[in-house]
Amino acid sequence: MTRGRSAGSSVRCWEAPPRTLQLADDEVHLWRAALDYSGAELSGFEQLLSEDERARAARFLFPRDRQHFTAARAVLRSIVASYVNMAPNQLQFSVGPHGKPALATGFDASTLSFNVSHSRDVALYAISGGCDVGVDVEHVSADTDVDQMAERFFSPRELATFRLLPSEEKQYAFFTCWVRKEAYVKARGNGLAIPLDTFTVSFSPGEPAALLDVAGYPEEPAAWCLWELDVAPSCAAALAANSRTRRLRHWQFGVS
Repeated sequence: MTRGRSAGSSVRCWEAPPRTLQLADDEVHLWRAALDYSGAELSGFEQLLSEDERARAARFLFPRDRQHFTAARAVLRSIVASYVNMAPNQLQFSVGPHGKPALATGFDASTLSFNVSHSRDVALYAISGGCDVGVDVEHVSADTDVDQMAERFFSPRELATFRLLPSEEKQYAFFTCWVRKEAYVKARGNGLAIPLDTFTVSFSPGEPAALLDVAGYPEEPAAWCLWELDVAPSCAAALAANSRTRRLRHWQFGVS
């Protein structure tokens, strides 16, 4: 178990979940899941999805992308269902004005919030009983022009730090910063209404995850904490939560 600190912290150990899940008010549960399924397992996942989700899956051009989307949504349903004592295929989701998912009105989940992110064959899920959470995972791509992306999306303070890094460190450093910024925006539920260059996160090597400042909201960083998540060797990932006293528990989906 890892406790959030004033400067943030990291999560590197993923455990088998208990038989009975209990989400305390001061906890955030993280779930990591692999998305490479096929055959009977994937067919079973398809049966858990709504008609709308199946239609969305069908729109993917490449079979692997379609399979990953199907698995990611089915795992989300399976995880959320375990907290609200319902069958996964009976859940109904709604979407906020900026795309953040939630359980539809009428379900006994008024205090349950969650967020999901997936990249290629890995997915992350954050579940909270009393605070806003956001999670993001990205594969570190060697093809991304990180200098150009940083110029466009980083705050002046982040950009100054990024420019000082050795060239061999920039690729991973960019994605480390990117997932922390995305996790915060997703937790806020505002989507692109919060420009990515209007707030600053820590990301240089050896520096703990933290929200440093938000333009126009000088009190904001004190209410938030970021965690670095060790998901896979080729990935960068982060969690944001609007509380510094949250306890994190971290499970591996599909392991018992």
